[in-house]
This record gives sequence, structure tokens and C-alpha cells, in this order.
Amino acid sequence: MKIAALTMVYRDHWALSRWYAHHAAQFGAENLFIVAHGADPEIARLCPGASVLTIPRDDLAHFDRARAEMLDGFHAGLSKVYDWVIRTDADELICVDPDLWRDVPQVLAAQDVPVVTALGFDLVEQPGDAPMHSEPVFAQRTALAFSGHYSKAIAARRAIPFHLHGVKVAQRRLAGFPFRMPRGLYLAHLKYANGAALRDAIGVRMAVAQGDAAGLPGVGWSEADADADRFHMSFAEKAVVNWDKAEARAHAKLSVNPARVERYSLVKTRALKFDIRTELPARFAQQG
Repeated sequence: MKIAALTMVYRDHWALSRWYAHHAAQFGAENLFIVAHGADPEIARLCPGASVLTIPRDDLAHFDRARAEMLDGFHAGLSKVYDWVIRTDADELICVDPDLWRDVPQVLAAQDVPVVTALGFDLVEQPGDAPMHSEPVFAQRTALAFSGHYSKAIAARRAIPFHLHGVKVAQRRLAGFPFRMPRGLYLAHLKYANGAALRDAIGVRMAVAQGDAAGLPGVGWSEADADADRFHMSFAEKAVVNWDKAEARAHAKLSVNPARVERYSLVKTRALKFDIRTELPARFAQQG
């Protein structure tokens, strides 16, 4: 079974370094594909053996739509030669519970559906945490909250458009298109796991959003600093419960009854929020 992993990045070097290290260990560096949004020689240095494709960054008009359509095209091409294509942002790691699975390839080999969705969580730096260094992320950050928003479609075994964290399907298939979230497969969102990298990312997002091109990202980028403050305040207010309880509750809620959005012919996880947070068990420490 051949698995490719695809991402796109602009300047987020810390997150990309973790994306590369984590996924190269599981799939091989030669099966990683990175779309660089603008020339950046640092990417090749951080990701030896990966394929890096540079695209121009001179026009940011309708950025999100253009980005999605382009990645759909790359995804379709990779699907010609790979059994599965994994597609995430550069600050997202696909991982497994080692008590349930050996690795991600084992999870995918067990699936008989066209698309797989992972249970997502935000991994969050806490006051007093040491600055991030080069060891696996999960050995340094353990505070997390499960998220319907980040429980995304992450892998497909054929060409299929990814949209709004789900997949677009033929209208006639919308009601019956299979939705699968295997127990023990996770998407770790690293945006809040490294405070120094977050500050840099906030600066980039706000600068992009202040441009004059049409169709730029909205308030999530133009007010990225306030958005991060709101996230941290909400996280601090969540009740802390043990992993087994939090994971079981999140999976039970999110692995069933997906949203089937007629307007976009879209199948995706419901964007539910939880009022609890938890700690990643020590058995995850060698991943990330």
C-alpha cells in the first residue's frame, strides 16, 4: 500500500518541521509533497527528500478558493499512483493511539470507504511550559481539547474535492456517502502548541488580511490576535477530565450523524464544541 501526504505552507517553519518529521517517519520522506506558497529555500533544508513545488505568491485574490482548487488538482494527480492521499495543513499531524494501532498505514489498510475523517484536537501551550525544542511535540505539550471543527476529512483513496474540512460529493450521493472516523485516529492541531510560532503566524495572517486583493480571508485573519486571545480564555475555562472520558465523549458525539450540507453537496463532521479539556497520555510521547 502506497500513501502520500500533501500540504501547503507559507513561512510556518516550526510547524512544517514537525509535519515533516512526523509523517516522514510513517510514510517515507519521498512520499511527502509540499506546496510552497512563494520561493523559500528553507523548506528544502527542513524537509530533505520531500518533493517541494513552488508556486507564485504575487496574487492573493480569492486566496482560499484558489488554494483549495489547486490542492484538489495535485491530490487528483497523486491519486493516480498512490492508494491513499493524506491532506492536511502544515500545522496538523495525523497520529494514532498506540494502544489501538501500530501506525497510520495500519488504520488506512483497515478501511473500506473512500474517505477517512480523524477526531481532531487543539494541542495547547500552558503557562509555565518550557519553550518548544526539537523533540517530539507530544513529549512537550499535553494539554488539549477535542474539536468538531478540527475533526477533518484527512485521507482519500481516490480523487475527491476537499472543502470546509469535509468533502464535496455528487448531489445524488449526498445522503448516502459513507462517513468514517476510526477510533484511535487523530488530527493534532498545533497552532496553539508553540507560543513563539503562534506570534509569528498571527503577524503573517494579519498582514495578509490587510491587503487590497479581492476575496482575502476574513476576521479570523484580520483579527488573528484577538481570535487567539478568545481561544485561550475559552480553553482556560474548560473543566479538566481524564483522557478516557474526554476521548470517549468526543468520539461518540462526532463519529456519527455528520453534517450533509445540501448547499455545497458537502459531507463533514458537525462543528460541535466541548466544555471539557484533557491531557494526552504518556503513551503518545514518541509521536509528533
